[in-house]
Amino acid sequence: VHLVSRELEQVSSESLEAARVACNKYITKNGGKDSFHMRIRVHPFHVLRINKMLSCAGADRLQTGMRGAFGKPLGTVARVAINQILMSVRAKDEALPNVVEALRRTKFKLPGRQHILVSRKWGFTPYSREEYAQLKSEGRLIPDRCLRQGPQQPRHHHPQQLLVKPSEDDTTCRLVWKRSAQ
Repeated sequence: VHLVSRELEQVSSESLEAARVACNKYITKNGGKDSFHMRIRVHPFHVLRINKMLSCAGADRLQTGMRGAFGKPLGTVARVAINQILMSVRAKDEALPNVVEALRRTKFKLPGRQHILVSRKWGFTPYSREEYAQLKSEGRLIPDRCLRQGPQQPRHHHPQQLLVKPSEDDTTCRLVWKRSAQ
């Protein structure tokens, strides 16, 4: 289940943290602390700055106006595009009403407008539910560090290309998901 932004905006790190706490608290209280996995999908890397101005008598003698106006850091924000996913929650199907209600309450902590989207994918994987069940029954899923499907693999300096083994009758490997190298 995803919380998707409807506006081009900047979301502060404080509001992201308040949204995370609100969502986490509701699902933990109503569904149990081990019943979900939540990811914050945006990161506040953009630094806001402020050029403080004096507002007292004689301030014009002390300040230089816009000369050298590179301000001091005020806080950090995440720049969010339209239809960008802000948060994702993975849970069992019976916990779906709790997750949707938690994300609805989370919307009050964030600026702008958001909507809740129930995904057709299996968890955080790029596969649909039917495709995931088929690949798992055939034993063709390869454990990957980011999907957490099996034992941890050693860290490589290049992205892992293949997540699906070829079938016995197929001679070529099927490239299912490729992480961007940028």
